[in-house]
Amino acid sequence: MTHIEAEAAPQGASVRNFGLIWVSGRRTGDELDAAQRSRQRWEEVASTVPDIGFRPAGSLTLASNDGERKVMEEFASHPDAAARSITFLDPAQVASLNPAVRGDIAGGLHCSVDAIVEPRHALGALRDHLSALGSYTYHPGRRAVAVEEHALVDTAGTRWEADLIVLATGANFDHLPGTERVGARVRRVRLQMLETQPYAGVLTTALADADTLRYYPAYEVVPQDLLGPQSPVAAAHHLQLLLVQRADGGLTIGDTHAYDEPFDFALLENPSLELLDRAQRLLGAALPPVARRWEGVYAQSTDGAVCVREELSPQVWMVTGPGGRGMTCAPAIAADTLVAAGAS
Repeated sequence: MTHIEAEAAPQGASVRNFGLIWVSGRRTGDELDAAQRSRQRWEEVASTVPDIGFRPAGSLTLASNDGERKVMEEFASHPDAAARSITFLDPAQVASLNPAVRGDIAGGLHCSVDAIVEPRHALGALRDHLSALGSYTYHPGRRAVAVEEHALVDTAGTRWEADLIVLATGANFDHLPGTERVGARVRRVRLQMLETQPYAGVLTTALADADTLRYYPAYEVVPQDLLGPQSPVAAAHHLQLLLVQRADGGLTIGDTHAYDEPFDFALLENPSLELLDRAQRLLGAALPPVARRWEGVYAQSTDGAVCVREELSPQVWMVTGPGGRGMTCAPAIAADTLVAAGAS
């Protein structure tokens, strides 16, 4: 296997994310199926590549008031909740499951199958493992600029030939000639995230707030009127709170969503302050100082597909557009691409 990487090291959405294997919010059908298959595969991979940082931590989506609680309770009674291993917990049960949650909450949804990996470590760990097997070579700084039959050409003019080529372009889906059909099915989405210095407590699950019920399609099966209106900052930035503790203790906190290009090049402070305030209120404790902030841009399919997969030339396949489900569904997307190409 030969791996050519456009950058000196991966810099895109694959490393600028929460590392969440988020089965809970996935849409019923192909998306949920891909997430469940991927969740199983992540755990299998972790048994041989432990440095990806896989943790079967589960998640808690927390209600801050009675309206949010009622929406969550209704979802928990729907058959779709059982399909995702989701149950409703009262405040005492939440505190028992995750003692770090000491804020004033009204209950929450617990998904026992959600999990976590370490996004800044996972790709390197996988590369090291494959290299040790002796059948993998890695070539960074090789950006593809042209597609030929069974081949790519990079910026240095090097021609890379293979029986099967998979182009994982991420948000750069329109940087190659002949990709117009792919570009018509995807859009770019910009987000803001941050990470704190190590937190003194231990979070036994990933955390989310009730605004995730507006964002993830799994929850569309129940009325959401009782959630009430979003705050002006949240509405303006399509904001939801997701919170994950990293292996070193830091808290990854996000995120926002901007859908209309051209995107602002600046990181805006108001949504970050709102996210920090929400995280602090759920934990009921002061947060450590922010250690780093960043933006990310990912490609998202616009037709509801798990990803966009197109054969650009004989056995040269382009795959992009998983959107915010990329880390969750990546193993299934990879497996399904091999099936589509007749290589499995």
